[in-house]
Amino acid sequence: MQELAAAIRSKKAVLFAGAGLSMNLGLPSFGGLIDKLARDLGFDVEVFQSCGDYLALAEFYYQKKGSLGPLRSWMDTTWHSNDVELEKSEIHKTIVELDFPTIYTTNYDRWIEKSFELWEKNYCKVASVADLAEAHDSLPQIVKFHGDFDNDESIVLTESSYFDRLDFESPLDIKLRSDVLGKTVLFLGYSLSDINIRYLLHKLQKQWSRSANGKGRPKSYIFLTRPNVVQEELLKARGVTPIVAELDDPKEATLSFLRELLHEAYGKTAAL
Repeated sequence: MQELAAAIRSKKAVLFAGAGLSMNLGLPSFGGLIDKLARDLGFDVEVFQSCGDYLALAEFYYQKKGSLGPLRSWMDTTWHSNDVELEKSEIHKTIVELDFPTIYTTNYDRWIEKSFELWEKNYCKVASVADLAEAHDSLPQIVKFHGDFDNDESIVLTESSYFDRLDFESPLDIKLRSDVLGKTVLFLGYSLSDINIRYLLHKLQKQWSRSANGKGRPKSYIFLTRPNVVQEELLKARGVTPIVAELDDPKEATLSFLRELLHEAYGKTAAL
């Protein structure tokens, strides 16, 4: 914890935020998304769920509908419901207070951006090549690694778009490689059952191993809300140190971890 906090304090840490962060606000899981796909296509929900993972099912939806536009609109409306009380989320406030120079997220929603706006901290969003050209190094950058609701074409949701992402050669990928070399990375809000994070860790490990400073690179960390002996060993082999929650409730565990990290880094709290 002390090493991670020191990296954050010296602005040499990058945050990678996953779906678990949004679910702490009560947003639907991908299971809820699959239910929506089934209903729109006239399938029984249980039958549809057995036909493939969400990438394949979203690809099927795209083939049948010809566009992700209506689905994207539904996701945007549903995931940005007025029922979300962001001002009560100490987790999001603490992330703002930790003052990461760069936050990558595979989430499509805007709650990280809205957190910066709510707590009056300037930032720039990066979701395209145009955004890269306009980004300011003096401001925290929020990088939408799997796309943004403002641009249908940027969203990585279907199987085809995910396979394109596996090329790992887009402008955002090149930026990522530059940002993480020589910096500590903290992964937060990810389940190790998610192929996205496992593939990303694999690619980053290859990148780190090829660099001239591969053996001396800073430690990277992943916060896990559940212990998993097998996955923890695999993570260590890829140069990522697991930090396993001490509390059973994922939301409380995440908040406790972030509180401790903020106190260790800056000697303060972000209590609402």
